[in-house]
Amino acid sequence: MELYMYARPDLMAGKKILYVHGFASSGQNGTVKTMRLLLPEATVIAPDLPVEPQEAMALLKDICASEKPDLIVGASLGGLYTEQLHGFDRILVNPTFSPADTILKNNGLGRQEYHSPREDGETSFLVNKALLEHYREVTADAFKEIEADRVYGLFGKNDPIIHCFDDFAAHYPKAIYFDGEHYLNDHAFLHGVFPVIQWIDDKQEGRERRSILVDIDTVNDSNNSHRCIAKLNEWYDIYFLASVNPNHPEEFADAVRRADNELGVRAWNRILPGNHYEMMLGDYLVSRRESDFMGTFVEFGSEQFKTWDEILTFFERLGGQ
Repeated sequence: MELYMYARPDLMAGKKILYVHGFASSGQNGTVKTMRLLLPEATVIAPDLPVEPQEAMALLKDICASEKPDLIVGASLGGLYTEQLHGFDRILVNPTFSPADTILKNNGLGRQEYHSPREDGETSFLVNKALLEHYREVTADAFKEIEADRVYGLFGKNDPIIHCFDDFAAHYPKAIYFDGEHYLNDHAFLHGVFPVIQWIDDKQEGRERRSILVDIDTVNDSNNSHRCIAKLNEWYDIYFLASVNPNHPEEFADAVRRADNELGVRAWNRILPGNHYEMMLGDYLVSRRESDFMGTFVEFGSEQFKTWDEILTFFERLGGQ
């Protein structure tokens, strides 16, 4: 994947993002490099954290006080720390809320190697029972202050290490699955974390985008729709319409599951039952079915719009208008 093609100089421009790494990692890991590439006009602050959790929390609180980040992104153990950094917009990626048990199960006691280089040159550290007890102590401070509108939780569908979706969802409404595992690769970041960063930036800026309503029956991976929709998200708010019988709620539930599976984070909370397009409010509609839609109708499969690439070209020329 040529990631530089997806760089967004406009996104979080002039703002500060604090990245909080996970267990045995550092501020020089691959996710930090990806963030700096995709968000070239943002300042990404990524400190190497002490192994001792109380020291890590103290350092993070000092950074928050001095730098006043516009967004905090925490991964794994960093997600636990980030949840407790109140007063900021936050994204928790595969957070753990039982780190001592997770470390004991997956790493065990003894000397551990860091996964990425650290500025102090240290390459390993010691895990003992005292350290695990300190992790349990910092875990006890989780969920003490809930800021429901400021915290997103992102959870890899195929995470083999940590399974804390239910723990998070019991306290926060914005719990979202993404197509990925525990450790973020470029694809998972681009299609999982990146859309949420845009939602937060739009909210902070009071930015309103024109809307495109997309009939979900036009969407499948074989016709490039996923790639095109990801690109259109740069300029438009996209909602997905599912043609279902309003008297059969299970049909809508099935449509939501399908959209979540196929489109992931971008479809979260953006699926609408759509039998009567003439009653829908939006700027554009992409569908195979003719309708009396009040906005601009883009007929998928027509001579002008045979493919999703042609639809993308049409909207690229409009540039958000």
